[in-house]
Amino acid sequence: MRYLITGGCGFLGSNLAAEALRLGGHVVVADNLGRSGATENLVWLRSLGLEHFVHLDVRVADDVTTAVTDARPDRIFHLAGQVAMTTSLRNPRHDFEVNVVGGNNLLEAVRTRAPEAVVIYSSTNKVYGDLAGLRYSETDTRYVADDHPLGFDESLPLDFCSPYGCSKGATDQYMLDYARMFGLRTVVFRHSSIFGGRQFSTYDQGWIGWFVAQADARRRGRLQEPLTISGDGKQVRDVLFVSDIVRCYFAAADRIDAARGKAFNIGGGPENSLSLRELFGILETDLDVRLPFRQLPWRQSDQKVFVADVSRARREFGWWPQVSKEEGLRQMIRWVVDHA
Repeated sequence: MRYLITGGCGFLGSNLAAEALRLGGHVVVADNLGRSGATENLVWLRSLGLEHFVHLDVRVADDVTTAVTDARPDRIFHLAGQVAMTTSLRNPRHDFEVNVVGGNNLLEAVRTRAPEAVVIYSSTNKVYGDLAGLRYSETDTRYVADDHPLGFDESLPLDFCSPYGCSKGATDQYMLDYARMFGLRTVVFRHSSIFGGRQFSTYDQGWIGWFVAQADARRRGRLQEPLTISGDGKQVRDVLFVSDIVRCYFAAADRIDAARGKAFNIGGGPENSLSLRELFGILETDLDVRLPFRQLPWRQSDQKVFVADVSRARREFGWWPQVSKEEGLRQMIRWVVDHA
């Protein structure tokens, strides 16, 4: 099996590449190495036997076409992108060029050079907007979307909000349309929050890893100031450990006839939902540290709640989460502590 993984030195990309290598695949990793931790992940992948790396800017159509042509992939995991909503607000043009132009470059390369390849695209729950029109209740630690106890399924109306939501959503829709119009074997995953090893989190992206690192720094005495959060800390996401999302990508590729041309909400589901305040409580117990925090204004377009209903993925290609949030957090804490 031949794989091309764009953004393959990022968090999810490097984990997917490692699994493809473990399975004995011919793996081509393409990345611009611009993100924090990408170079470290490339070194790690090479230690696992990666031989084929392409330094790639997805905004350059000829370079993307060359990468696809040379790789001759059976499966493409398209993860390269601008991944932070806050960054999209600071530089919406860059966000558009990377996510929309880059995504279209990839689709056109596949259409003309590798039309039989499976393409799985990493989209986002932000395609549904801020969900402000829904009914919520509030507890001491979280918001609850009262009318959606099983989470949100794919019938939720699209409502692109923020440049990031627009750019990811545009390529989300292009992926589905290229399946309809050109017969490509594309799949769209609308992710909730993913976490785990090889995630070099920042303040803008990867909130679980970021706060685990902050808590560990405070435990070690390296951080004296209170942590800062945007909003009141009761925002809820369903969290999914990286080994589960890796299984998800490979399961969909294995059952592409069922998954082709469809979008799936992918997350940990209601049982693995977590608010910031609840995360802090777990970290205080597990790391034996106090985590005072200071509230900042809400981020633009922030959702009070997003929890994925993953029943479509289970029905169509037999995948569901298996790692609990508690076990995932224990593994994440170990990884962060070991790499501090």
